[in-house]
Amino acid sequence: MKFKKVITTFLAAAVALNMATSTAVSAQEQAISIATMGELSTLDSALYSDVPSSDMIGQVFEGLYRVAKGTEVELGQAESVEISEDGLNYTFKLREGLKWSNGDPVTAHDFEFTYRRLVDPQSGSRASSVTVFKNAAAIREGNAPVEELGVKAVDDLTLEISLEYPAPYLPKLLTGSRFLPVSKKFFEEKGEQYGTSAENIVTNGPFKMEGWNGTNLEWNLVKNEEYWDAANVQLDKALVQVVKENATGADLFDAGQLDYTVLSDQLVSQYEGGEEFHTVPKATIGYMSFNTLRETTANKHVRRAIAQAFDKDLYASSVIQDGSQPLNGQVPVNFDIDADGKDYREESGDLLTYNIEAAQADWAKAKEELGKEKIELELLTSDVGLSKRTAEFLQAQLQENLPGLTLTIKSVPLKNRLEFQRASDFDIFYGTWAPDYQDAINFIEQYETGGGINFAKYSNEEVDKLIAQARHEFANDAVKRREALKQAEKIIVQEDAVVAPMYQAATSYLLNPAVENFEVYPFGRTINLRTVTVN
Repeated sequence: MKFKKVITTFLAAAVALNMATSTAVSAQEQAISIATMGELSTLDSALYSDVPSSDMIGQVFEGLYRVAKGTEVELGQAESVEISEDGLNYTFKLREGLKWSNGDPVTAHDFEFTYRRLVDPQSGSRASSVTVFKNAAAIREGNAPVEELGVKAVDDLTLEISLEYPAPYLPKLLTGSRFLPVSKKFFEEKGEQYGTSAENIVTNGPFKMEGWNGTNLEWNLVKNEEYWDAANVQLDKALVQVVKENATGADLFDAGQLDYTVLSDQLVSQYEGGEEFHTVPKATIGYMSFNTLRETTANKHVRRAIAQAFDKDLYASSVIQDGSQPLNGQVPVNFDIDADGKDYREESGDLLTYNIEAAQADWAKAKEELGKEKIELELLTSDVGLSKRTAEFLQAQLQENLPGLTLTIKSVPLKNRLEFQRASDFDIFYGTWAPDYQDAINFIEQYETGGGINFAKYSNEEVDKLIAQARHEFANDAVKRREALKQAEKIIVQEDAVVAPMYQAATSYLLNPAVENFEVYPFGRTINLRTVTVN
């Protein structure tokens, strides 16, 4: 039974602001309207660091592999692959006749160019998982030219990839938004403008993007007739709207303005049980991270105190209210399961938990070392509803439990929050992160020196050594490999507390029952529209 709600004055205002231009689901046109939680920062696969951008990149581009169903993968732009016995060399043959949306051919040279950009220290890419490619680490450190990367276009249709160490998860990794290709020719024409608007990209996936000028909050995904598998793409058009407040999304859904929107808070219980309501567990985590370049947050006792001074259970049950669970480690539950069925998170255990006594002991040490009785800090968040409520919850809890702390909130659009993070212009930030592939190392490698979301500028030689051992020395020894990762995680989270994990997400959402085969992923990108049909 659908939960009916009175359309609020907020909705009326939203409609007045052109929200009413969205199109109700149409089986005849195979068109839907969906919400996304935030504005786009870029459509450049090398540079994004936010979920909304990753989601859209994933709809309009396709890699060597594509997601088949759930976490399963199949060949995408590649027609075949040969793998050496030692698992270190992959030879891909691309499908003949592949085209970019402007009609140019997609070639192996585009993939070579794309992967080289990911490791080029001059590109600005924050991708840490690229170190799986041979010589990638040396290139990123400036000790080798990008031409020595273990990725080579033999000819237009043949791509050879050499790895530093065996990586059986490589197919899943290469479906990630970070590894989706860029047209070398088009990128060189656009330069710094590439990815800044719909006009400044060409795509090779199921859809093209239209109407995004780089800052606006509404755009269209339109079927790409140049896509090699276009005959099996039923959806003609998806109107995407940025809806930052879940209540607004629910109102728009009830008004027929949206066919998909995410829920949180009390809205979950209001809609639960209805045919439009769905919920799925996610590997996405919510966390705080600290700037180690600033005097106060460089102090590990400050970080440890804050990490232990807020009630995660209360936060999950009273602020998020969507099935998300408290998380006391960097790697989520039911994500990395070994051959014996053992869960990494259960083996690694709880690291820093809610503990006021321990938090206040660390706080006292911090004030002594800093020579301060009063400490002022700023918490940076995006301006979406959950982020703002999270900031208010943390402000109240931390100021109550840590005497002498004044915590101010800086709430900005997501794109600006990411800019502040990249510039190290923050004390603490709250954000979320979803893994690129299904292996515990993908969460932990983020905090090696120069790691993908290591905006904290954290560096620890022992952590780097342990991650390197997991990648190389212990690559074929599952027990030692996991032990190295557990030790690294303990240093990052429990000892140095450079990151304070808060929760493991679940996604509750509303979906028009007329929309079929709409996939919401457990990790990585949020959604897949390629398989959608409308009745």
